[in-house]
Amino acid sequence: MALSLDTKKNIVSKINKISNVALSAITANSQGISVNKMNQLRKSGRKVGVYMSIVRNTLLTLAIQNTAFECLKKKIKGSTFIAYSMNHPGSGARLFKKFSMKNDQFKITGAAFEGKLLSMLEINQLAEMPTHKEAITKLLITLKMSAAGKFVYILSAIKKKKEIS
Repeated sequence: MALSLDTKKNIVSKINKISNVALSAITANSQGISVNKMNQLRKSGRKVGVYMSIVRNTLLTLAIQNTAFECLKKKIKGSTFIAYSMNHPGSGARLFKKFSMKNDQFKITGAAFEGKLLSMLEINQLAEMPTHKEAITKLLITLKMSAAGKFVYILSAIKKKKEIS
């Protein structure tokens, strides 16, 4: 079904606004994936602050023009499914990577972060980057282990001092 010019302008405007505030974007080829699986992916994306959309390639190309994700133009081919990470830069990459492991037909085609097109290695690194909550948790565990280690060291020093005296 053909889209009216106003509808196309609204789509381009909406995607452009999202592109201007998103932290990162990732694209994938979703051809051959069932609608139910795509809906589950979108549902899990909403939980972590990832906006996902399937947009016609010409409209997507127009929408990302003059944004940090303009470098993705080279990767827009075929059936393009795009996800924008709004809260954490690695959310979309993490979600797509996890989904692609379960669905062989789902292929990650590209990603952009801070105006740079990422390689597959960099996409994996972005996906593995800890969230704010995970980073704070790791820091607290490290501090706790450090404090416990110092406490054990002090106790052993006291014990040695008592043995010498």
